[in-house]
Amino acid sequence: MRLGLNLGYWSGGPADHVALAQAAESLGYDSVWTAEAYGSDAVTPLTWIAARTERIKVGTAIMQMPARTPAMTAMTAATLDMLSGGRVLLGLGVSGPQVVEGWHGVAYGNPLKRSREYVDIVRAILRREQPLEYHGEVYDIPAQGGTGLGKPLKLIIHPLRATIPIYLAAIGPKNIALAAEIADGWLPIFFAPQRAEVFRSSLEEGFARAGGGKGMADFDIAVTVPVVMGSDVAGCRMWVKPMLALYIGGMGARGKNFYNELARRYGYDEAADRIQDLYLAGRRDEAIAAVPDELVDDVALCGPRERIAERIGLWRNAGVNTMILGVIDPATLRTMAELVL
Repeated sequence: MRLGLNLGYWSGGPADHVALAQAAESLGYDSVWTAEAYGSDAVTPLTWIAARTERIKVGTAIMQMPARTPAMTAMTAATLDMLSGGRVLLGLGVSGPQVVEGWHGVAYGNPLKRSREYVDIVRAILRREQPLEYHGEVYDIPAQGGTGLGKPLKLIIHPLRATIPIYLAAIGPKNIALAAEIADGWLPIFFAPQRAEVFRSSLEEGFARAGGGKGMADFDIAVTVPVVMGSDVAGCRMWVKPMLALYIGGMGARGKNFYNELARRYGYDEAADRIQDLYLAGRRDEAIAAVPDELVDDVALCGPRERIAERIGLWRNAGVNTMILGVIDPATLRTMAELVL
């Protein structure tokens, strides 16, 4: 099992993230990942980090597809891959309706169709086999109905790699199946290894559609795991509960919250209802308190070194290839390297 470092959103001085990434590289971590929502973008901090590291892979978790045309994403990935010496892992996701429509001003539409066409176009651009021409339900290249002056073009630069690994962020059954079918890896959030069976049928469906004998051996399950180390288990859990409350309670509208649905699939129906009711009512402290300890332990590693060491095997046994750690301090980074690597 490989280790990655999840730096999340850029929120402070760049030196802090660079120092963590450099420490991860020196400890043998395989990858470092950045994120974006409606603040810092994922690519700029990742480029900064790539320039100050030598070997560690650099991944986006995730670049929002509705925020960029497929061509812009292919250009960006090819450029950073060349600058970094072939270290890019291209993580993509459709985000959610609130951000897509409320921030980017783009209709959310059908995320499955968008994802499939987007990946097709990015891969075609990187291969450079012929000028790009693609007429799908979501993307129409060259665009029809405009000036009529558009013509098929080919990427000017020659990518260092024509097959940059593509990861899809997904938590719904159909999206997970699509990731297994068309992507090189899957970036699930709040992955509960003891409840991994809820994902198995979707993965198997996607592999079957892909054909060619594709299976778990050809697919990177890259799971972000919050890690909070300390002697007080309850206190460590409290570092994770606000994030779970935000996503389950407030990341989406009532009846359209993918994370709330995921908690229900894990069996936390009553807690999901209560967290959402409290969060949407503005009672955020109560929503945080309503997050069950069991749910935190399902998706995170909390407590002293010995407790974490006992629980790491749950992720390995669930088929996780890459454990992307959400940590903020070098000491925990080092301890996890000692325990896993």
